[in-house]
Amino acid sequence: MKKALITGINGQDGSYLAEFLLEKGYEVFGIVKRNSVTESQFSRIDSIRDKLVLHYADITDLSSLSHVIKDVNPDEIYNLAAQSHVRVSFDQPILTAQVTGIGTMNVLEAARLYDPEAKIYQASSSEMFGNSIEEDGFQRETSRMNPASPYACAKVFAYQISRNYRNAYSLFVSNGILFNHESPRRGTNFVTSKVCKEAVRIKYGLTEKLRMGSLDSRRDWGHAKDYVRAMWMILQLDKPDDFVCATGVTHSVRDLVDYVFSKLDMDWEKYVEIDPRLLRPEELRSLKGDSTKLRETVGWEPEYTFETMLDEMVDFWMAEIGSEKPKFAVTP
Repeated sequence: MKKALITGINGQDGSYLAEFLLEKGYEVFGIVKRNSVTESQFSRIDSIRDKLVLHYADITDLSSLSHVIKDVNPDEIYNLAAQSHVRVSFDQPILTAQVTGIGTMNVLEAARLYDPEAKIYQASSSEMFGNSIEEDGFQRETSRMNPASPYACAKVFAYQISRNYRNAYSLFVSNGILFNHESPRRGTNFVTSKVCKEAVRIKYGLTEKLRMGSLDSRRDWGHAKDYVRAMWMILQLDKPDDFVCATGVTHSVRDLVDYVFSKLDMDWEKYVEIDPRLLRPEELRSLKGDSTKLRETVGWEPEYTFETMLDEMVDFWMAEIGSEKPKFAVTP
């Protein structure tokens, strides 16, 4: 039985990856950061918690991280922990650099010292490309990195230090450069989940307005389930490498809002307001990934489309909010 260790196991990606690996017959270990409110901390993994072995540790604390890796001695390490919200990174740039950047180096250093044979997956991000776009409109493994946020800068450091440890110490470290991926488990401070939840609340008369930042930004959105499958496929290769994981299809935030409100039979223009406070200091205009290398190397293909992903998210919030809605509050 293979052993896998997942940092950030209680996040969106970590929870789906844990389920996926359990189905593959893995013994799954997870690292979680101590939180005083444990009820919400484990909500994404409640259904499988009895099948997991969880450890309290923090990727900013090399000592605790080293202890876990030495104790577990995993075959595969998936580093998914990070301060991952781009807008928040402008408010907390130092924390973001420590967690997302230095935290990754701590994972690599602990593995180098105590489990150098482990295969390591590093969660890299499309945000690293910033506004650097190839002539054909895509970003790929060879595209220039031009980060446009503290989060993206920290991810570039994590990406490059992963490559350095791979080359300097012969560690098996692969970067998955994942473009935006969503699901019903996405935090509601991320735009897709925010739009789906608030649109349903408006539908049920629980609120009146949805406040948004830029509607013109374009993103390549996929489903987290498809992307965690790619993570695993990348670590099954004989040699480490770096791969873009993306659908290759882009939509604007306006497209997202229009689809969700249309699904709920509402005109979004009646409810959406632009709030300047939600705009980024430096806006990232467009992300569209070319995942040809990943598809040709491991045979990965996404199963979800932009529309089916949003359908699932809207249905989730309809069930969550609809079960608690005041019966007199439904709007036509």
